Amino acid sequence: MKSLITLTDEQLIASFKEGNAYAMGVLVSRHKVRIYTSIYVLVKDKYLAEDIFQDLFIKVIETFRAGKYKEENRFVQWAMRIAHNLCVDHFRKIKTKPVIRTSEGADIFDVLNFAEPSAEDNIMRAQSNEKIMNLICLLPEDQREIIILRHFADLKFREISNILNCSVNTALGRMRYALLNLRKLIEEKQIAL
Repeated sequence: MKSLITLTDEQLIASFKEGNAYAMGVLVSRHKVRIYTSIYVLVKDKYLAEDIFQDLFIKVIETFRAGKYKEENRFVQWAMRIAHNLCVDHFRKIKTKPVIRTSEGADIFDVLNFAEPSAEDNIMRAQSNEKIMNLICLLPEDQREIIILRHFADLKFREISNILNCSVNTALGRMRYALLNLRKLIEEKQIAL
């Protein structure tokens, strides 16, 4: 039997499918630098790149075990395409959660989430909630509804669009303007949250 290192990618994949777990280790180490580097260039975060790299090979293994791999002689291109899609999915998840930053750089909606609040935390939370609600009340009604439904009712944009009888794009647009207006109000009124 040939040494695993001398086998082609396709031979390693076949060996893995036959039950040789070491073949996957050789395949991963053979292409790790190239694939990891491409992920890192996209996400610019070492730990996130490592997580995505790990998710990639979980998907690869699942595909091999399910017998769905059909990309003969194109393993690296196929794996790079999956890695790219995982990066895009990560950024889509981030984009769906709009962020308004305070003057200290914290997300204002984090002010509303405390695990086990103390009495002081409860007072600070109530004050911050009151400040945020006062600002939200200054928004136009359509923007105010979006903020409340998204951040306080924790609804998805598709659900919000059904409730408000508008398109998802309209709901997203209203959210964008609401967040921009909130940010402007925070700066104008010099509010610290």
